[in-house]
Amino acid sequence: MESSTPTHSPLNGRNANLDAIRGIAVLGILFLNIYYFGNGYLGYTNHAVIPWYDNLIDIFNSFFLEARFLTLFSILFGVGLAIQIDKVIDENQANKVRSRLKWLTLFGLLHGIFIWFGDILFTYGLAGLVALCYIKQPLQPMLNKARLFLLIGFGSMFIIAALLNEPLLERGSVEALAHQQIWSGGYTEQLIEQFSLFLAIAISTPLSSMWYMAGLMLLGVYLYRTGVFELGFERKPLLLLVIVALSLSTVDSIFTLAASPLLQSLSPAIVLISALPTALVYIHFVVKICQNNSNILSPFQRVGRLAFSLYILQSIVMVLLFRYLAPTLVLSLDRPGYVAIAIAFSVLQLLLASLYLRRFNQGPLEWLWRKLVDMSHKPAPAKSTGSAPY
Repeated sequence: MESSTPTHSPLNGRNANLDAIRGIAVLGILFLNIYYFGNGYLGYTNHAVIPWYDNLIDIFNSFFLEARFLTLFSILFGVGLAIQIDKVIDENQANKVRSRLKWLTLFGLLHGIFIWFGDILFTYGLAGLVALCYIKQPLQPMLNKARLFLLIGFGSMFIIAALLNEPLLERGSVEALAHQQIWSGGYTEQLIEQFSLFLAIAISTPLSSMWYMAGLMLLGVYLYRTGVFELGFERKPLLLLVIVALSLSTVDSIFTLAASPLLQSLSPAIVLISALPTALVYIHFVVKICQNNSNILSPFQRVGRLAFSLYILQSIVMVLLFRYLAPTLVLSLDRPGYVAIAIAFSVLQLLLASLYLRRFNQGPLEWLWRKLVDMSHKPAPAKSTGSAPY
């Protein structure tokens, strides 16, 4: 993953490439999360005889969507940390960066318990605190640390996947219907179930996904500081990334469609590995298309500026839709129906971001996050000399 691009030099103002990638990521993540808003951890329940179009969308997801946008977000989160740390000149500002991560963890905790258990902000906050400990290292040691964390994350997820070797429930089965009734019942019942699921995720996070995401964040810092977010990759490493991405995605598709419950259970771990080279290819092409120009891919850039607010909005709207307004959709929708809803809401988010940013400079949750950090951050007495303790 080495890049031969020149060392990064900070840009004045916003980086249009980063905003565009972030916008694409926040829209793309809905196409995977949408299956889980109304049916808990079961997600999409297959028919006894799976329609060809469901298999087709499943294969498409394996190649282009599954975990790709989660990976993009994690890499971009590392870039954001690098940008903040590059501005740190004393202990006070360093504490403010830590404070931002702690508040994000709290946001994730509230989101995961009260809105949707599949929250990712909680893990981002914890992983960010881990990545922060190594972010000032020289490039090669930091890249080695990223590789180690990714290896730990991949290994732990393979073990978890192998232990969860259970056959998937079929749509209309007694077990699937009983599960669906929980998520179409009263809020109190949902809250109890949601708290239990989020608690299980929170306990497992330090053993698995925290290390995976911390590794991606450090990789993001490395890519940022070697200029990848300005110039992309050179031809040879790009070709290698494409070949690896296609090969791993093919393996994942085979596992996903296999009759063996063991192979099916290992698919989520395989998809995480295939997501990394695919996400890097996406970064390259967005960088080449956007060229850090605020007028290119501008609708996605606007969404990227509101990523936090729109991510939470997705959860609120989709939970309301699938649990309260139309809970029977879970029993009737096939994959094309879910995709259609995701496309429609993505278009709505593009329009909403454009209209909102005509009047305001940042999203409501972005504003609240900043205000909470400012209010809670009590600067220590200024020092005449010194640097950030990283």
